[in-house]
Amino acid sequence: METIGVTVLTISGITGILALLLSIANKTIANYGEKKLIINNKKELTVEGGDTLLSALIEQKVFIPSACGGKGSCGYCKVTVTEGGGEILATELGYVSPKEREEGVRLSCQCKVRNDMQIEIPEELFSVKQYDYHVEFVKDLTPTIKHLRLALPETEEIEFSAGQYVQILAPKYKGSDEEVYRAYSIASSPVDSKAVELYIGYVKDGKATTYVHNYLKPSMKLTVVGPYGDFFYQDTDREMVMVAIGTGMAPIMSILKYMRSNNIQRKVTFYFGARTAEDLFEMDTLEELQKDLPNFKLVCCLSRPAEKDNWTGEVGRVTDMLEKHLDDGSEAEAYLCGSPVMIDSVIPILKAKGMPEEQIFYDKFE
Repeated sequence: METIGVTVLTISGITGILALLLSIANKTIANYGEKKLIINNKKELTVEGGDTLLSALIEQKVFIPSACGGKGSCGYCKVTVTEGGGEILATELGYVSPKEREEGVRLSCQCKVRNDMQIEIPEELFSVKQYDYHVEFVKDLTPTIKHLRLALPETEEIEFSAGQYVQILAPKYKGSDEEVYRAYSIASSPVDSKAVELYIGYVKDGKATTYVHNYLKPSMKLTVVGPYGDFFYQDTDREMVMVAIGTGMAPIMSILKYMRSNNIQRKVTFYFGARTAEDLFEMDTLEELQKDLPNFKLVCCLSRPAEKDNWTGEVGRVTDMLEKHLDDGSEAEAYLCGSPVMIDSVIPILKAKGMPEEQIFYDKFE
């Protein structure tokens, strides 16, 4: 026992010394000082060197989208670095195509600010703002999905397009020692500029979802950044084919509510998939939308209906429903939201039905 104790103390001592050396190194060797950051050849910022480009920009209130919160696993935070970025990292290669590499595209969450830099970002990101919302309610839609409504102060409002998303900032809490941003699609209509509604599914060990499901309560404040995204309602007269599973319903719901608010009477079919009846949600709202939008048809399907469900509706996946119900997609456009697997399986079916690829709009989320 004495030998084990000595060993443990020795290892603890070595670990402590290494941590101290690392801390010293970060403050000396990795101390890059202040660096100049020029954006789109017109906006000049002074930032602290050594941090990631994403973090440096957030510090300056320039909010680049990052669905994974800067972990290098979503590929959303791309910027074009025209000077000072150094060599691209191995962690970026899976998200940056060879053509993009030639153009200087980088993941801002992986690229470190070690030199003066020049970058290019979409102009619309300058209009992205940070808001402090008041939590009006947090409701259970299913055992694993929460419905949030967040209201702005009287003096503020948010402008967004139906289908876009925002990022919420989950603060530190017991079990999480860091603040994290995570992306969620807006489920409410842009006509309501004083609030946003979100559907947030629980992800095991997810820092933001754990915070929302276990800690967030009505009357609390929640920091939100946005809006983001190039997935939104297209103002055409084509027939609309909508496909979603789970919380992928959110941007579809936003689009449908926008159509109702503006009396848009286009033909639209929404294919919504879930595992069991317990996983279906917002059915009352969708029924109301069907009454208000005469050309709107809802097709729900369950992939694993339980015996207790007494389900008499469609059984299968959304891909099965498209094969069964969609005859010709050549004059239609599609709005898809869900997992990469779902979207990657739906697109070939739509193309086989004659739908041009440029008329297929989608939002993938993990």
